Amino acid sequence: MKKVMIVFMALTMLLPLAGCGGSSTASGSSAAGSSTAQPSSETSEAPVSKSSSDTGPEEQSSSSSQGTSDADAEGETSQQTPSSSQPQDSATNILVAYFSATGNTEGIAAELQNLLQADLYQIIPQVPYTQEDLNYSEDECRANQEQNDPSARPAISESLENMDDYDVVFLGYPIWWGQAPKIISTFLESYDFSGKVIVPFCTSGSSGIGSSASNLHDLASDAQWMDGQRFSGSASGDEIQQWVNGLELGV
Repeated sequence: MKKVMIVFMALTMLLPLAGCGGSSTASGSSAAGSSTAQPSSETSEAPVSKSSSDTGPEEQSSSSSQGTSDADAEGETSQQTPSSSQPQDSATNILVAYFSATGNTEGIAAELQNLLQADLYQIIPQVPYTQEDLNYSEDECRANQEQNDPSARPAISESLENMDDYDVVFLGYPIWWGQAPKIISTFLESYDFSGKVIVPFCTSGSSGIGSSASNLHDLASDAQWMDGQRFSGSASGDEIQQWVNGLELGV
């Protein structure tokens, strides 16, 4: 009997210990589960970080686009050629005609059109200028060859149909080696400017209009030539307006 009591008491003492051991095992399993979930959570953040880093190529693409724009500002590789360079029908007697290889002169011409309520005509070369054509550091580039050839007359893609309608012609161009591009000579020799007023303007990073305008006078000797003006490509509307007011054209 005494032995039975001893065995019974021993079993009674062992039961709580077994319960504690099971609790510890459960806690250990729970802790192990948390440890496994955490790397999974960190892995789920990785795509977010990757997505963030993926904006890099987009920014590079934007920079590349800006680089292209900057390259165009130095030497336009693909000119924006409108479907027609003909001015829209209007009652104005003022024409703004311009040649722009890089977009700088185009901006000034558009501002003049707005200020004067004038017609706008883009002088578009029949063979567009490429970046290589405008690489002034190369003696054999197209622009240099034309500027060094007094007889060079680059063809214009589309003629102006109603030149007789205008009394005042604003004529814009960039400065190439101190002079107007030879396509301006082509334009002036293509029409009769007798009795018209020609107002030259140019764009340049530093050079003034200098002799670039006066050297054109003989190409339209029966016109009245006004003093020209040089603008930077970033000239403000107020600056252009002030110049127009000083011309005293009564427009």
